[in-house]
Amino acid sequence: CGLALLLFLRFGSTKAPPRLGAPLIFKSFVVRSVVDPIYVSTMAQEHAHSSAVERLLNCEVPLRAQYIRVLFCEITRISNHSLASTTHAMDVGASTPFLWAFEEREKLLEFYERVPGARMHASFIRPGGVAQDLPLGLCRDIDSSTQQFASRIDELEEMSTGNRIWKQRLVDIGTVTAQQAKDWGFSGVMLRGPGVCWDSRRAAPYDVHDQSDLDVPVGTRGDRYDRYCIRIEEMRQSVRIIVQCPNQMPSGMIKADDRKLCPPSRSRMKLSMESCAHHFELYTEGFSVPAPSTYTAVEAPKGEFGVFLVSNGSNRPYRCKIRAPGFAHSQGLDSMSKHHMPADVVTIIGTQDIVFGEVDR
Repeated sequence: CGLALLLFLRFGSTKAPPRLGAPLIFKSFVVRSVVDPIYVSTMAQEHAHSSAVERLLNCEVPLRAQYIRVLFCEITRISNHSLASTTHAMDVGASTPFLWAFEEREKLLEFYERVPGARMHASFIRPGGVAQDLPLGLCRDIDSSTQQFASRIDELEEMSTGNRIWKQRLVDIGTVTAQQAKDWGFSGVMLRGPGVCWDSRRAAPYDVHDQSDLDVPVGTRGDRYDRYCIRIEEMRQSVRIIVQCPNQMPSGMIKADDRKLCPPSRSRMKLSMESCAHHFELYTEGFSVPAPSTYTAVEAPKGEFGVFLVSNGSNRPYRCKIRAPGFAHSQGLDSMSKHHMPADVVTIIGTQDIVFGEVDR
């Protein structure tokens, strides 16, 4: 009786919760918070799922919403890389970069709070656009904060990049060749480290990435040091994109003009009974999606995050397969760790930037 009561209070049911790695059932295409296996870059995953639904619906996202998506996805990239690089530095033995980066990362997470209202599971990018528009003054604050973060990147590099001890721990450790990276299905930094110049934002542009000024950094040796340097440079490139977005962002709508897909505003619901009906139907039944399937991928901070979505014409996905990059990256750990010290294994995982929630199947 006690166990049943605890289950009911925690999960609203007397049934035990699904085990870790159990198949996930999507009740509707209207997923307000995509189940995030990579919980430090959630906005990128919402982007992938929403883009897959929009592709099946042949939905055109307003231009302003596309810029807002790119803006927050690049903020997510900086947040992810700063966490990955500095926690990896702690594994090596340097604790100061971690403290410095978290001070700046906290400012970026405040932008999450000011728009989506949540620091982790934002539920901001949704099929058809974004949840809400940017508040007044936010773009100005983002610009000043990212410019300050750019100078902090220089300070982190002065502390680590040329440090003799740092290079002794990273150079020629955990190497991977370009052919191995392709064979194992690597993506993101793990693929660009050995010199493969592939970035979905450039190779297969989505949203407004074809209009952004972006350089793709690549390595030469494919070791831990190259992967560290690429993440540092990618943070600089993200700062460039963040500065460009407010200057190029037009005014206009932030959601597709389709009330069967996007919920109407509260003000409109007070004036129109039809809007109330659309809102009720959307949140109770969702919307139906045509029968074809699609694979949609975005350049997430940890690599290519893909969603394979299959519809049978109903309001519930027939299948939704999430392709998380860490699952592919983890299979190279054994080969990358050979002939090295046990202490190097932890730091190799650090430069792979794996979150084990995405690895579990």
